[in-house]
Amino acid sequence: MSLFPPASCPRIVVKIGSALLVDPDGSVRREWLEGIAADIAARVREGQQVAVVSSGAIALGARRLKLARGGRASLEDAQAAAATGQIELSRVWADVLGANGLTAAQMLVTLGDLEDRRRYLNAAATLDRLLGLGVVPVLNENDSVATEEIRFGDNDRLAARVAQAAGAGGVVLLSDIDGLYDRNPALPGAVHIPRVERIDGAIENMADRGSASGMGSGGMVSKIAAARIANAAGAHLAIASGRIAHPLSAEARHTLFVAEKAAPARKAWLAGGITAHGTIHVDAGAARALGQGRSLLAAGATRVEGDFARGDLVVIAGPDGRPLARGLAEYPSDDATRILGRRNEDQAELLGYAPRSTLVHRSHMALL
Repeated sequence: MSLFPPASCPRIVVKIGSALLVDPDGSVRREWLEGIAADIAARVREGQQVAVVSSGAIALGARRLKLARGGRASLEDAQAAAATGQIELSRVWADVLGANGLTAAQMLVTLGDLEDRRRYLNAAATLDRLLGLGVVPVLNENDSVATEEIRFGDNDRLAARVAQAAGAGGVVLLSDIDGLYDRNPALPGAVHIPRVERIDGAIENMADRGSASGMGSGGMVSKIAAARIANAAGAHLAIASGRIAHPLSAEARHTLFVAEKAAPARKAWLAGGITAHGTIHVDAGAARALGQGRSLLAAGATRVEGDFARGDLVVIAGPDGRPLARGLAEYPSDDATRILGRRNEDQAELLGYAPRSTLVHRSHMALL
């Protein structure tokens, strides 16, 4: 248990990919699953609270319904497979955890449940109560109702959001790869990266955009996005291979993304937001000011993308196009466009009403 030991990490979230839980023929890898249930039970006995984010419902349902392409030939097939497979997935987890004296609980969530502040807080309260009762929550995206426009699309980022909601100190993404490499690990000379202190452009460029198994939806890009979300909430995140027995207790190679000091809860929620409604581009001077903890003024904005209303989540991007921050817009996109580059004293005449002092206020902004 050297990775996120119970003594120093009271809560963890473990994400399990489809290829680990389900064989290519759609059958459950029961022996492997029993091993990880035993790992979880050992951690619980040591005082650690564990939540599981489990893929596999679509793969299991596709086998039962005999659907082509693993149930992913169409959105309708995926939703039908998810609705069918979720029953079996829940039963399997209840069985293997129950055999170790643990109670499992099912939580199905959508992107909207964790992007809406009130619903996020409700989910956080449910998670906290379940974990406090010694239950192991097993979470999955509610694929039977989510559409392409309003879904996570991968359980890596869901796991990071769950960790944020649960106040977990660590996230383990168990996958078919043992961490981040400086290039596609199938290429000659690929170098494993054991530790990442800061996620920057160089780290993002290393990401391989494919899922090695072809069964899951989360490649390395989604895992790095998950690390950003988790780290912003003060949780360390590890990418580790699940292609071994007892992956939560074995000493195995992995990549650890190290969190710095956690942002305040609301700012961490903003930083982890996925469904931004638009982007405000800024000049170099505004980028420096944001880094010093200041609000975004219209004078430093250069371009607006997207259609957003006041209060919507927007990304603030620097001169090179890289995201600098996320925050809540003080203006709708049409009005924001009209006052780009203008000083506050000019804005009332342009808009026909007394302007607000900022495009995005620092109190409603989280730096990335």
